[in-house]
Amino acid sequence: MPRLALYALVVCLLAVAAAVVSFVNGSWLGVVWLLLAGISSNMWWYYRRKAKADAQPPA
Repeated sequence: MPRLALYALVVCLLAVAAAVVSFVNGSWLGVVWLLLAGISSNMWWYYRRKAKADAQPPA
């Protein structure tokens, strides 16, 4: 897995954990963490698919 995809996955998991903690504590700040998790999730998919496409030989 490429390094940027790995970083995006770690950020996504940490943002989800922060959102859960925020909601458990009764803070609406968790919404911001969920938005960050969504963005980093999309980045993870993008970099993972890009790495797979770059690894394939040209047709």
